[in-house]
Amino acid sequence: MSPYQVCVCFITRRSEQGVRQVLLGRKKTGLGLGNIVGLGGKIEPGETALQAIVREIEEESSLIVEPTAVSEVGFIRYAFPFRENWSQDSTVFVVDAFSGTPAESDELVPDWYDVTELPLDGMWDDAKYWLPQVLDGETVHASFTFGEDLKTVSESSFDAA
Repeated sequence: MSPYQVCVCFITRRSEQGVRQVLLGRKKTGLGLGNIVGLGGKIEPGETALQAIVREIEEESSLIVEPTAVSEVGFIRYAFPFRENWSQDSTVFVVDAFSGTPAESDELVPDWYDVTELPLDGMWDDAKYWLPQVLDGETVHASFTFGEDLKTVSESSFDAA
């Protein structure tokens, strides 16, 4: 396991037109600045991944989610051999029940995207390999290695769930 433990959650809803959407946010600070990402962040000492994601969702979007509504759907290991301190392990969650209205935070600007029109070109390169499947109800257990440019996936592997 990487010493750097994080979590990410993809919050979904149906629009007024019945279209399934996912809440993503454009990063305003830190690792991934400018990228469109799922909500989440570091797991603090003494926290479980579930406790961390509930906290992170509220901090980043003002939305409230109940821990019982959150589903764990995978685990991803990220390796950055050209910047080791970026390497991390991420627990992946989805949730479709929440209260509140998404609001901008110090960390990101949230926005709803149709699941069929994900902004993959604005996301980390690995998202194209697994995010559409997760939003389609599949689980993911994978490893991604990023190249020297720190942006492009150079190797990937998927494990049986």
